[in-house]
Amino acid sequence: MPPPATATSSAAAAPVSSGSIPLARWWLIALGLTLLWDWMGVDLAVMQLIGGPQGFALRDQWLLSRVLHDAVRQAAVLFYLLIWVWAVWPVRWQRGPAALWTLPRRERVTVAVLIALSLLAVNLIKNASQTSCPWDLNAFGGPAQYVSHWTLGVSDGGSGRCFPGGHASSAYAFLGLCLPWLMPAAGRSRAPAAGWRWLGFLLVAGAVAGAVQTVRGAHYPSHTLWTLVICAGVSLAGWRIAQRWVR
Repeated sequence: MPPPATATSSAAAAPVSSGSIPLARWWLIALGLTLLWDWMGVDLAVMQLIGGPQGFALRDQWLLSRVLHDAVRQAAVLFYLLIWVWAVWPVRWQRGPAALWTLPRRERVTVAVLIALSLLAVNLIKNASQTSCPWDLNAFGGPAQYVSHWTLGVSDGGSGRCFPGGHASSAYAFLGLCLPWLMPAAGRSRAPAAGWRWLGFLLVAGAVAGAVQTVRGAHYPSHTLWTLVICAGVSLAGWRIAQRWVR
């Protein structure tokens, strides 16, 4: 009679289940830190360290404005289109060892929809916002007065439509890409490594995109934080809601 398999050997052979990874907890922490940042009111102080009455010296700097803003935005649009091609790619055409191609179509479509909803949420809030960009403030040579984005319904005298950060959504809107591995549907078990790679890359890319706009004078640091909170919240909530259909 063969000896029974040990728990250690079974755990080593089975793929790592990532369904218990507490991403919602991390989202709550991010929300709390963002609210704390707003409560401290340090946005304007940070911008005053970067710019002055003559404006922001790096506003039109070539690397920041043409490469890290315009080119990155164009690359994000192309990536978004490729996501939809991937989402509807016929199963019979799937080839190669890449982990992305092994996802069921319903999961791929769900990820694509979550990306679209994240972009939509950021743009809807942005279009309704009366908060102007830092470079529009009179402290930096513009016509507007500083008004917190929490002071709803009060115009600062500028063009508005600057909250939250749109450029940071070029990365943060894609956070749904990590969920099939970090929060797999019930009955499915996947090693979370691919999900962690996507998550790490997108968090860094979004932070860089947001920092670029901050040093150019286009956005306060809180705008980038709120973009992260909004996109992550839409992705997590949407993924949870879609689980029955995904299964």
